[in-house]
Amino acid sequence: MLTILFDGVAYGMLLFVLACGLTVTLGLMNFINLAHGAFAMTGGYVTVVMMNRYGISFYWCLPAAFIVAAAVGAVLERALYRHLYGADHLDQVLFSIGLVFMAVAAADYFMGGQQQLIQLPPELSGRMEILGVGIGRYRLFIIVICAMLAVGLQLILAKTRFGSRLRAAVDDRRTALGLGINVSLVFALTFAFGSGLAGLGGALGTELLGLDPNFPLKFMIYFLIVVAVGGTSTVTGPFLASLMLGIADVAGKYYVPEIGAFVIYALMIVMLVLRPHGLFSRDGGR
Repeated sequence: MLTILFDGVAYGMLLFVLACGLTVTLGLMNFINLAHGAFAMTGGYVTVVMMNRYGISFYWCLPAAFIVAAAVGAVLERALYRHLYGADHLDQVLFSIGLVFMAVAAADYFMGGQQQLIQLPPELSGRMEILGVGIGRYRLFIIVICAMLAVGLQLILAKTRFGSRLRAAVDDRRTALGLGINVSLVFALTFAFGSGLAGLGGALGTELLGLDPNFPLKFMIYFLIVVAVGGTSTVTGPFLASLMLGIADVAGKYYVPEIGAFVIYALMIVMLVLRPHGLFSRDGGR
């Protein structure tokens, strides 16, 4: 039981890192970016190429995945996304869905349609016993990294000058411009950072979730569930939602494998009935 709980927490933490970038762009920038999974896939393929073709250490691949995904996000934000900030949400959805299918086709063309595998460092492989509980070393590594990211992200958004400028730019763009805030730069950096987090999540998830060209489509619904259940006004909501959904998904697939995939959707429905605006969203919030 404790082993299942631990694996569920690790899976939930990974979901949070994968989805928190979408929380930032949707909740703070009010932009529906369904192509978020494509940036995660980018980080995953960066890791695969660096490790399998060039023999680079897994630990160096993680920051590289973040940087490459952030750079791709920054370029696309300047070239494409910024023109749709004021567009209807339907236009944003159709635009980002189109990017998803373009990314899937590009990954299939350049990397092939097969499942990609990586070899973790020896110290991250296997399991160990702590107080009689079997704990996967790599899952423990994911929990530590993701917990640090969650705390750091919350501090950045709540305690820093950049976080204040971002909230001001979202709440009232005209007033923010009048106060001398470079709204365009703030949005570009925010989008790039969210894309980088997705890339880091994709790198961390390559071994656990698998990686193939259909990755953005397979996990799009999970990202949306995390944001819907957790809400978009805080980082804490999606974090707790990720933990709940991760534990429910792992436990459901273990105890009732014939309907395991149904559990996470049932939990989503119950939570949205009880808290339609998310766990920590204000009623009537976006």
